[in-house]
Amino acid sequence: MFALSPAHDLQAQAPATAPQGNPLAKKIWPKEVKRVDIPCSDGQMQPAMWYAPLDRKLPKPLLVGLHTWSSNYASAGGDAVYAEWCIAQGWVFVHPDFRGPNKTPLALGSDRAVQDVVEAVEWAKQKTNIDENRIYLIGVSGGGHMALQMAGRHPEIWAGVSAWCGISDVGQWHADHVKTAIVDGKETPTPDKYARDIEAAIGGRPTADGALRKDAWKRSPLSSLAAAKTVPLDIAAGVLDGRSGSVPFTHSLLAFNAAVDKNERLPEALITQYYKTQKLPGEWAASEADPTYGAWTPLFRKTSGNTRVTIFQGGHEIVHQAALNWLARQQRGKPPVWDTRDFIKLDVQGGESGK
Repeated sequence: MFALSPAHDLQAQAPATAPQGNPLAKKIWPKEVKRVDIPCSDGQMQPAMWYAPLDRKLPKPLLVGLHTWSSNYASAGGDAVYAEWCIAQGWVFVHPDFRGPNKTPLALGSDRAVQDVVEAVEWAKQKTNIDENRIYLIGVSGGGHMALQMAGRHPEIWAGVSAWCGISDVGQWHADHVKTAIVDGKETPTPDKYARDIEAAIGGRPTADGALRKDAWKRSPLSSLAAAKTVPLDIAAGVLDGRSGSVPFTHSLLAFNAAVDKNERLPEALITQYYKTQKLPGEWAASEADPTYGAWTPLFRKTSGNTRVTIFQGGHEIVHQAALNWLARQQRGKPPVWDTRDFIKLDVQGGESGK
C-alpha cells in the first residue's frame, strides 16, 4: 500500500473548475533548491537546479525534471512544483539544462542533449544516496518531448516516465507551425517561432533534403519509442492542445502507438478524426474517472503493457497532482501501478508549465 506523506494533511482539495491562464508562471524555486554545475563528457559544464535531503543514510528517490521548449535549467514556473514535491516527500531533485532552449544544434533531443540528461543522473548518484529503482523523469511541452526521447533512448534508467503534451515527431511539428501567408500577393509558407527554432537547430527545413529529414527524425521520440516497452510510461495531453496550445494532442496518441505492440495501436484515421472533431470516436470508450486529475477530467484513456495515454479536458498543460502521484508508485523492474485512488493532494493540481 502506498503510504501518504505527513504533508498530505496540509494539502488543499481540488478546485471545482480548472484555472484559466497560467497561474504557475510567477512561481520561483524554493530556497532549498540551488544552482550547481555538472561536468559533461564533452568538457563543458552543464548548469542545473538541485535539491538533496541532508539525510543520506537511506537511499532516496530521484526526480529528474525537464525544462520546456524555450526555457532552460533556471526557469521555474510550473517546474518549481516538482521541487516542492521533492522537498515535501524527501526526494532528490535535479533540473538539468541539456543545452537550453531548443534552437541550437546541440539542443532539441540531440545525442548531446540526451547524454547531458544521462550524466545529470550519474552526477546525482555520486552526490547523494539514490535509490536506483526509483529514478523518475517528468516533463511537459518541450520537456514532454525530451521525456519521451529519454524513455526510448535510455529506458534502462527509469522507474517511470511522465510525459505531458510532448512533441513526438519534430518534422511533423515543424509542419504544424508553418502557416500560409499572403506575401506580395502570393501564398507563401511562413514558419512561426517554433518552426524557426527547429530550422535553427537542424540547419534548415526538415523537408529540404534527406539529411535534414533524417536529423529531424532522430530527434523525434517516434524514432526510438519502440525501445520503451520495458519502462512504465504515462503519456497525457489536453484535448484543446493544438488549438489553444502549440502541440496537437495527436503527437501523444502517436507516441503511444510507437511504444506498444502493433495490434494495440490506435488507428491513425481515428486519431485524425478525434483531433478534427474533438469528439471521441464511437469505437473508443470514454475514460473512467481518475480523481488525481481533479477538474482536468480524463476523456479518453488506453493502456497497453507498460504504456498508458490519457486525453483530458484541458489544453497545453500538465496536471502535477496526477503526474507526481503516479510516478511515486513506480519501481524499476516491476509492473506499472496505475491505481492512484489513494493519493497526495496538491494545492496546484495542474496548469500550464511553460512553452
